[in-house]
Amino acid sequence: MQDHVSDTLRAAVAKGRVAHAYLFCGPRGVGKTTAARVLAMALNCPNRSAEGEPCGVCESCERIWAGRTSLDVVEIDAASNRGVDDARDLRERAMYAPSDEHRYKVYIVDEAHMLTKDAWNALLKILEEPPPRVIFVFATTEPQKIQQAAPPILSRCQRFDFRRISTEGIVRRLESVLEKESVKVEPGALLPIGRRAEGGLRDALSLLDQVLSFTDESVTADDVRRILGLIEEEAYLELFEIVAGKRYGDVFRFVARIREEGYDLNEFQRGLGDALRTLLVVKFDGAVGAEVRDDLRDRYAACAELFEAGDLLRMLGQVAELDTEGRFRKSADPQLLLEALLLRFAHLDRTVDLERLIRAAGGASGDPAPTPDSPPPGRGPGAAPTGAAAAAGPAAAPVLSAGDALAAARAALREIVETRDGIPSGTAIPMRAADVAQSEAGKVVLRVPAIVLERFDAPGARVSLERAFSSRLGRETAVELTAEAAQPSDAAPERLTPEKARSDTLDRMTREEPGLRRAVEEWDLELLN
Repeated sequence: MQDHVSDTLRAAVAKGRVAHAYLFCGPRGVGKTTAARVLAMALNCPNRSAEGEPCGVCESCERIWAGRTSLDVVEIDAASNRGVDDARDLRERAMYAPSDEHRYKVYIVDEAHMLTKDAWNALLKILEEPPPRVIFVFATTEPQKIQQAAPPILSRCQRFDFRRISTEGIVRRLESVLEKESVKVEPGALLPIGRRAEGGLRDALSLLDQVLSFTDESVTADDVRRILGLIEEEAYLELFEIVAGKRYGDVFRFVARIREEGYDLNEFQRGLGDALRTLLVVKFDGAVGAEVRDDLRDRYAACAELFEAGDLLRMLGQVAELDTEGRFRKSADPQLLLEALLLRFAHLDRTVDLERLIRAAGGASGDPAPTPDSPPPGRGPGAAPTGAAAAAGPAAAPVLSAGDALAAARAALREIVETRDGIPSGTAIPMRAADVAQSEAGKVVLRVPAIVLERFDAPGARVSLERAFSSRLGRETAVELTAEAAQPSDAAPERLTPEKARSDTLDRMTREEPGLRRAVEEWDLELLN
């Protein structure tokens, strides 16, 4: 299943171009140690094919594959033998020749990132000047630790990165194993095992072995869910239907039923993220290509139609947020957290796409609402020309309400700061703290940091800024600058809370978008995230 690794190693063995040291990197259970054993088998197999494939049945192959004692193939657990003395012992043993002139000595060092810096230093010399017919294979899940402890080691090894195995690939492998064991399997029964393994074939085989120990001659989906404590997919689909229907009371009854049936809420929360991801896949690509049971494809497709893609993304983000730093697993009352999460799902009607909201609010007030393709204020058809033409006299602009004039001036200020048009050199960063204190016909009052104020005293600086505002607002605009009020030195800084952060964010958003401000005021909206 790691063809990019096996094909390269097979070719190296066949051509006699095997490196003296390899670094196998990748998640646990994806075949690193297995690949190292197969490499050792190929190097020492007397019946090896011309393509570099070991026979797998000779005494040497069987001994190596089973992990039994072998003079020429040694497996070392670096987690238990990580010190400098262990490394020196390994170095001394590696100096001895193989038991036969046609064989190779292969040292497989598992969990190699556990070796200490001194241990790596002890091995560095033998890796720089390796004895003939001696191969080292270092397997690790954390190559970055080797990079930190011993960077020179990486340049002495050929590195292979092992990938996580797809759920489909794991299921196919499990089906092959069961076929050889003459065990019948119900369609879709192995899919939960493939998902639970998270890309690790070894974990999948362990889970399958656990299931087989409690079953007879067949494996069913019910057996898998019951033995592994998994939540059936139907339960998540039922939950999504409850959320889509805004049946708030049913949320509590659903969670209570999950608890009464003996399910682990941590396992439920973990499966909830997988179910939401699957629903998103169905939403974007349809149910045909999704990793779901055949008998549930139609129900998944129907459930996906109940939600907007943005809602599903927000729900998935909330699940991920709940699991931040293990907060859900460590909670003394996970049921309360889960109920709160699901109720937030059911209240997604309060979270509205801002672009659509601004457009709707603008249309309701009689003003044309901005769209993603609309030009900025003063840049559309009939707007003032830029440069010298703007200074000569911009075209007349429509009369705006006080709130809209303030929002337009703030939008112009943001664009000026971003493009650095009309502001003195070196003031772009402090000017980000500037704000429009007042905006009326032909005049804008800016509140700027004191450090910026003196820079506008240079000849022509104020004129350039006024020209930049005039071109964007569509009228001759004078600019008046005032310094920000300094905070008293003895004043205690205001404590930043999540509520204060949301309030400040919403305040900033409504200042910048008048359409959004009207929507918030008329519909009593709140910022959830």
